Amino acid sequence: MIDQLDTVTIGTIVAAGLLLALAMALGVWKYGQILSSANGQAHVYVDIAHRAALMYAFATLILAALVSLSGWPAWVNAACVVVELFFFVGAIGSYALHGALRDTSNQFHPRPGGAVRGFMLALIVGEVGGVLVLVAGVVWAWVG
Repeated sequence: MIDQLDTVTIGTIVAAGLLLALAMALGVWKYGQILSSANGQAHVYVDIAHRAALMYAFATLILAALVSLSGWPAWVNAACVVVELFFFVGAIGSYALHGALRDTSNQFHPRPGGAVRGFMLALIVGEVGGVLVLVAGVVWAWVG
């Protein structure tokens, strides 16, 4: 079966597996914080990092399905996946950093400066745009 999949699809599936492994490691960290805290809760951003990694792992599997059905050239599909994964990992890393530093319970309060706003705008365009390009590739392959 694997010999019937293209390299970008296989790479995306491997990335999903790595994100799932990261989510599990973050779950161990979260569990350690739960055990050692007086209120039985992990820091909010450790919890968010764990949940985000789980959700991004499954989202990456959807990306793999879209890539496998897309009619675009491999480089277009790969570029979309790389952009998505860059922002997925960046978000998880940001959450984990706030969890490790315990510096905030809301990274957007007080309002962030221009660099964070710029990153968030790039994230929105990159994540939404990447998915829409892949979906359009599936539609193109289907009707075109």
